[in-house]
Amino acid sequence: MRKKVTVIGAGNVGATTALYLSDKELCDVVLVDIVEGVPQGKGLDMAEAAPIEGVDARIIGTNDYADTANSDIIIQTAGFPRKPGMSRDDLLMKNYEIVKSCISQAVKYSPNAIIIVVANPLDAMCHVAHAVSGFAKNRVIGMAGVLDTARFRCFLAEACDVSVENVVAFVLGGHGDTMVPLTRYTSVAGIPIEKLIPADELEAIVDRTRKGGAEIVGLLKTGSAFYAPAAAAVEMAESILKDKKKVLPCAALLEGEFGIDGLYVGVPCKLGANGLEKIYELDLNDEESAALKHSADAVQELVDVLKPHLS
Repeated sequence: MRKKVTVIGAGNVGATTALYLSDKELCDVVLVDIVEGVPQGKGLDMAEAAPIEGVDARIIGTNDYADTANSDIIIQTAGFPRKPGMSRDDLLMKNYEIVKSCISQAVKYSPNAIIIVVANPLDAMCHVAHAVSGFAKNRVIGMAGVLDTARFRCFLAEACDVSVENVVAFVLGGHGDTMVPLTRYTSVAGIPIEKLIPADELEAIVDRTRKGGAEIVGLLKTGSAFYAPAAAAVEMAESILKDKKKVLPCAALLEGEFGIDGLYVGVPCKLGANGLEKIYELDLNDEESAALKHSADAVQELVDVLKPHLS
């Protein structure tokens, strides 16, 4: 029997996530949304594409969370979209209510699922999903670092004129302007990136990575990124569904790692059948440690605003 994944939210990110999951034949997919007709229509459209693509995974759209019962993974994409000039902080309370409502309904029908949070502000919404679900920390993780790292790798591959597959990189910290791309741990086929790109150009790429989401929002003007975020969520889901044990940068609840306690922050994580199976602590220098602490402090500010609502 195929695995089952629920994607909450039939907007651009959710629908694209559902399509990627189906195209890879990773699982059957349930696309759920509160707007009547939208998930049903998109689900039917994808199902009708399956014979052309040779895909046998089943995909349906629904407004009823009962249809999501016994899901192995719940991917939370639903949320108020970020608009030009809007910071992730502006999204906080709007998306708190959305994530709280969606997760509480989903876990009622899938109490053994693993939750992947995609809604922004990402790190803060992980705290909401963790509190509302009551799940152990290994079953609530956030998609941020995979996306941020992909952007970093994309820009580096372009600068070096090499395959993206040869670029190894990690982006830690919160999902936002304070994220921490680790150039010291970045290489092209084992060659340190500092030997291939001048320091000033590398710093410009780091800055562009930090502003990657805002750059796309500014270009689209009426929306935000969805192809890469969906691909990132699916890479995480695939590692869990196939027990691949990939080491990916994800938002995880830290309990002393990196000197941070009780906070969701992006760190290297091993993802397998049990969800988050291991957090890898890197040896950071003083500058990197300070940058990670600064990023964690930014996340803490948002969580402090939410705390009265999470108790």
